[in-house]
Amino acid sequence: MDQTAFSRRQTLALLGASTASLALAGCNRAATTIGTAPPVAANDYLETVAWQLLGLSPEGATSLGLDKGEHSALRGKLGDRSAAGQRQVADLLRQTLNVLPGYDHAALDPAARTSLDVVKSAFSVGLDGFALPYGDVAVGGWRNTPYVVIQNVGAYLDTPRFLDSEHPVSDAADAEAYLARLEAFPAQLDGELERLSEAGRIGAIAPSFLLEKAIRQLTMTHQDAAKGGGLVDALVRRTKAIPGDWEKRAMALATGPVAAALNRQLTELKAQQQRSTDHAGLWARPHGDEWYAWGLRASTTTRHTPDEVHRFGLEAVKELNARMDPILRGLGYSQGTVGARMAALGKDPRFQFPNNDAGRAEVIATMQGKIDFIRTKLPQAFHTLVRGNLEIKRLPPAEEDGAPGAYGGAGSIDGTVPGKIWLNLGDVSRHSRYSVATLAFHEGIPGHVWQGEYANRLPLIRTLLAFNAYSEGWALYAETLGDELGAYDGDPLGQLGYLQSIAFRACRLVVDTGLHAKRWTREQAVNWFAETNGSGLAEVAPEVDRYCSWPGQACGYKMGHTEILALRERAKKALGTKYDLRDFDDAVVTGGNVPLDVLGRNVDRYIAEKKSV
Repeated sequence: MDQTAFSRRQTLALLGASTASLALAGCNRAATTIGTAPPVAANDYLETVAWQLLGLSPEGATSLGLDKGEHSALRGKLGDRSAAGQRQVADLLRQTLNVLPGYDHAALDPAARTSLDVVKSAFSVGLDGFALPYGDVAVGGWRNTPYVVIQNVGAYLDTPRFLDSEHPVSDAADAEAYLARLEAFPAQLDGELERLSEAGRIGAIAPSFLLEKAIRQLTMTHQDAAKGGGLVDALVRRTKAIPGDWEKRAMALATGPVAAALNRQLTELKAQQQRSTDHAGLWARPHGDEWYAWGLRASTTTRHTPDEVHRFGLEAVKELNARMDPILRGLGYSQGTVGARMAALGKDPRFQFPNNDAGRAEVIATMQGKIDFIRTKLPQAFHTLVRGNLEIKRLPPAEEDGAPGAYGGAGSIDGTVPGKIWLNLGDVSRHSRYSVATLAFHEGIPGHVWQGEYANRLPLIRTLLAFNAYSEGWALYAETLGDELGAYDGDPLGQLGYLQSIAFRACRLVVDTGLHAKRWTREQAVNWFAETNGSGLAEVAPEVDRYCSWPGQACGYKMGHTEILALRERAKKALGTKYDLRDFDDAVVTGGNVPLDVLGRNVDRYIAEKKSV
């Protein structure tokens, strides 16, 4: 076993200092030769690296509930989004990759081997991303983007939401930490502004239609901060029982330096808008083909070319439409393409929620009912069960214009912050009565929130690193489990909603590659998507905009889903009567978030173990 008596506290002492910059300096001194025998066991070294990452992203420590005790100073800090901050992260990746070859891979236990494989993959891909001349790299994450500030990317969105929903305020120290973060917010915004301006100078300017959305949203955020708004209210409402002049101090920061920094970003975006075009894809940006090849690799953890992904998407759509056709005919929808018939189904008022506050409440209540149902079925699919700590919330209205229909994720490791499904309810027509169940299973249980709780049980470095093809592939697989566990028994409409959801992700393969590699226009992408899948324009248009700002990300879903199903068939064939769905699902989800090739090795190990019993 690759274990030592080091506690987490002792492992952290290896950093040599409490700040990320000093820790990085120590790492640089200690790891200058590739393959040098490391001074500590693999798990302990990776624990050190994990805390270095959190030192560079203090918000992550708060979200995971780890900014306590000796790490409590992280609660008052924000991540550095400047070019210098990006270089710090890249330096950490480089130095870690220098150390990893020094470990004897064959001598490690399977869990430690998997952890090293995961880190090597995430850091190698991340470092290649940092070598690109512009954009954001999400190391072990999904939000890779060529645009530092746009309609769904930027501190102007992230930090206010984080302060409101993630930063805890239970005593005066927490309130002071909130103010410290609010005071640091302008520097974070200006760090982004530096990189945004540099991208503009080399012509890496976002499409005009994205800039229009971003400017509208950033204007709302600026206007809100200029009068105090949510940044102040988020502190005031939680400090009513805590003595102090919290409102006055927060107001001075929000209306002064924060509002001014937001306005500086707004000015730059407006200047770039004057030079922008409506070309949607990366092909129209400098180094665009190179950037997109990397984005696809990061999202799918494969080396498939855009042409291959495009072709796979078309084939998957054809297969799924063939499954939907007889169900539609049984419901009396027999004329036109599958997409046209699904569009007609979606307009039927019987399957719509009212587009008002009552309708918004009904969407949330309906989704909660589906979550309650699937909880009763989970023992049929898993031996190892987690809590499923979950709440369903409406996305802040200021974000709705540029956001997808929903997204979700697990809460803190200690369970004090629940996982969330964030619903975009600005236009309730984005959600139909026959699609809510599938969305609940995807974003919540047994999807993202559920899977994230298993990840929270893993070593810290594994909690921090995620792979889009696995996480989104798992979420689609969660939809499949919902179907197999009886969610749509006697409900052909619900079955159609499920199949349309899977087809929706297959369409993404076609549209994403079409935009960035085949020079599709935004209008062409929106129309093809809506006509092929029968989705409403209100749902499809922001989806297409998302693919423009997160190139490649949308391709991870169906690629990962297909691989998980293929591995399940491999297990069934290999194990015969020894196959048990609960064993397979445990092997996939307890093994943690991994690249698809590592997932294959984990499943092969589970098959070998079951064969030997």
